[in-house]
Amino acid sequence: EIEKETEQYDKFGIWPAVYQEIKIEAAEVVAEEELSSQEAKQPQNKNRNRYRDVYPYDHSRVKLQKGETDYINACHLPIPEANRNYILAQGPLVHTSGHFWQMVWEQNTKAVVMLNKVIENGSRKCHQYWPLGEHLGDDDEVTYDDVQIKVTYLDEKDCKYYIVRTLEMEDLETNETREILHFNYVTWPDFGVPSSPTAFLKFLMAVRESGALDPDVGPAVIHCSAGIGRSGTFCLVDS
Repeated sequence: EIEKETEQYDKFGIWPAVYQEIKIEAAEVVAEEELSSQEAKQPQNKNRNRYRDVYPYDHSRVKLQKGETDYINACHLPIPEANRNYILAQGPLVHTSGHFWQMVWEQNTKAVVMLNKVIENGSRKCHQYWPLGEHLGDDDEVTYDDVQIKVTYLDEKDCKYYIVRTLEMEDLETNETREILHFNYVTWPDFGVPSSPTAFLKFLMAVRESGALDPDVGPAVIHCSAGIGRSGTFCLVDS
């Protein structure tokens, strides 16, 4: 039934009207439930947002446990019906990359799922927040002094449509280390669709099989550039 409905939308070109209807309904829910995003607009937090119109809600935003402010542009997305908990985040900025890794550490996240490329259509969509490794002419490690976390490149596997990296995080205050998986889907264009449903589903299965989405580990951190379109779609398909 859903397929027939979407075919009708395609046939008669009414997707813009559908999107507008969703936008109006969403605005009504926000107003009715008095959902606010005040913390994101505080003077000390404004430069931590990649886009001026994409803010996490106060009630669901992720709170950092230490630092001058607890703000990061990321939010919790629990879906109890599917026994899932995700964190959706924006692509880190140069000066928020340390906060991003701090969040990964504090939330006991097992994997980061990145659904964009750093550069898309000539625009920077995300900071290069992890070390690429000496084999690609980059460093094997990067240290974020502001949060006292070091990230080290260990290994990567190129799976054609996506790359799976193994990274090590170290808390420099306690010397505790953890391995983190970094799933990077590289063939999903901004404002577009994946090149192949089969390829995307294989990617999803790889994330699932890693155990990163299981309820006994911290929430996986899912991000694209804004943390809305591709990130939300990933969570919808998985759940």
